[in-house]
Amino acid sequence: MKKHKKEHHEEHMDETWLVPYSDILTLLLALFIILFAASQIDQKKYESIMAGFNSAFTGGQSVFESTSEMNINITDDNAGKNNEQITTETEKLAQGRLREEQDMMAIKAKIDQYIGNNNLTAQLETKITEERLIISIRDYALFDSGSAMVKPEAQKMAFIISDILREYPNYNIEVAGHTDNLPINTPAFPTNWDLSVQRSLNFMKYLLQSGNLDQSRFRSIGYAEYRPIASNDTEAGRAANRRVEVNIIRNFGRSTSTLNSTQ
Repeated sequence: MKKHKKEHHEEHMDETWLVPYSDILTLLLALFIILFAASQIDQKKYESIMAGFNSAFTGGQSVFESTSEMNINITDDNAGKNNEQITTETEKLAQGRLREEQDMMAIKAKIDQYIGNNNLTAQLETKITEERLIISIRDYALFDSGSAMVKPEAQKMAFIISDILREYPNYNIEVAGHTDNLPINTPAFPTNWDLSVQRSLNFMKYLLQSGNLDQSRFRSIGYAEYRPIASNDTEAGRAANRRVEVNIIRNFGRSTSTLNSTQ
């Protein structure tokens, strides 16, 4: 009898702990389903999913009711479509960067050829960065000391640069004036700001005089002494800082893949 009672007792063990355990498993399953679905949809649907999930934990609708009402489609066809769109956009971006890098290198090559043919290496230099192609012109090649009037020989230089820019109409152009840190105080230019702004504006006007350039893509700006490329403690450094830059601004950022494609 004792043995029989013991076996009978074991057959009726308390199994109420299984209920909360199964609820936890159900919620975890719902969580993974929601996270997977969210990875396949847009931001608005993602926010809606999260709102439904939060509601389930705070006493609102259940997770399954919320996701059902949102009618999430996570079929392979839909996922494939989204991936295809992402792939297409990525390819377009890569192609755009590649064309842009080729343009930048072509412009630089043409300017460098002009520099070499006219022995202007001490006056002009070019540089490609992640944001732009920089054509840097020393101030003495463009202006007399303390003046913003463009020299006649520098006007020809402007026309040459303008002809090259005309071949690449899809880029914005910034003409920037820079000075050294020695103060200036003349009736025409009370500060280095005034001098740098007027020099950039005057040179830009000559760039635009040849015509057939979209003037809405151009701007002039003066930085005074606040963007030096060399130390102002020496005469050579100050001479390097006194310059006008013609900046061809990129539409796309430079990328490693683009660089590898152009090497």
